[in-house]
Amino acid sequence: MEYREILDIFEQHDKFLILTHKSPDGDTLGCGFGLCYFLRDMGKQANVVNSDGFPDRYDYMYAEYTEQDFKPEYIIAVDIADPALMGKNLVEYQETNAVDLCIDHHFSNKNYAKLSHVEGDASAAALILYKIFKLSGRPISDIIAKCLYTGIATDTGCFKYENTTPDAHNAAAELMAYNIDYANVNRRMFDVKSKGRLQIEQIVTAAMEYYLEDRCCMIVITTELMNSCGVDQAEFDGLASIPLSAEGVMLGLTVKQRHEGVYKISVRTTEEIDASAFCSVFGGGGHIRAAGCELKGTLEEVKEKLLERAKQVINA
Repeated sequence: MEYREILDIFEQHDKFLILTHKSPDGDTLGCGFGLCYFLRDMGKQANVVNSDGFPDRYDYMYAEYTEQDFKPEYIIAVDIADPALMGKNLVEYQETNAVDLCIDHHFSNKNYAKLSHVEGDASAAALILYKIFKLSGRPISDIIAKCLYTGIATDTGCFKYENTTPDAHNAAAELMAYNIDYANVNRRMFDVKSKGRLQIEQIVTAAMEYYLEDRCCMIVITTELMNSCGVDQAEFDGLASIPLSAEGVMLGLTVKQRHEGVYKISVRTTEEIDASAFCSVFGGGGHIRAAGCELKGTLEEVKEKLLERAKQVINA
C-alpha cells in the first residue's frame, strides 16, 4: 500500500480501534498512541488497546489519554507481525481478516490483515507512521512527536543497533525540534532502572550460561525469579541484550517463562547469524539481528531445542 492510500483510509472512516502487541514496548505503544492522537486531531474517534495493559514507564504517552465510548468500525494493528502476538485478551482479533489494516516493519509479517503495509527495512514502525503523518500535511502535535520519537529511539536501542538508518536519524532530528523533552525520554527508556530491575540484572548476569566454545550465551528468567523481585513486567524489557554483551558471543538467547510450560525466547545476534531465520524454525521471526519465538515444554526441553538449533547456525 502507498502512504496516500493509508491516509485515504483515515479520511474515509470515523471510528478506529488500534491494536498493540502483548508485552508492549516503546514502538508498539508509540505507534498506538501517536496514531490515536493523530486520528483524534482529524476529528475521528480512536482508542488504543493492549492485552497486558499500559506499563507505568510509558505513562508520559498516555497520561492525558481517555478511552472514548464508541463501537469501532475499522481495526488497525501497529507493529504486530503475527496475530498471536496480540495476546490472550485480544483473541477476537486474531482470526484471519479480523484486522482491517496492519502497519508494520517486520520481514516476518504473516499478512493476516485485510490490508498490510510492511516496510521490513524501516528501523521502527513509528518511523513509517511519521512519514505518513508528514505526507498528510497536517500539524503534528508535541505529544504525537513524543510518541513517535519513543518508538524510533527504543527500537534502535537509542540509535546504536544495526537497524538504525539515516532515515531514523533524520526523523529523530526533526522530532527533537518539537517540545518533547527527548533527553528525559532517553533517560527513562535507557538509564533509569528500579531496584528490582537492577537485582534481576545481577542475578541473570551471575548465572549466564555459555555454550559452543563461548560463542553462545543464554540467560533464563523464570516466573519464580520475576515474582521474587516484585517488579512490573515492563521492567524486563532490554534484558535480551545482556547475553550478547559478553565478549566473543555471536548468539545471545534469553529464555523467559510466560507460565508453566511456556517460554518466550528472545534472540540477539552479531553479523554472522540471522536471528529471524534462527527463530523461524520455531514459528517465530523478527529482524535480522533481533527476533523472537515461543516454545513449549519443560525448561530443559526448551534449552535443548535452542542449543540444537544454535549448533546448526554457529557451525554452519
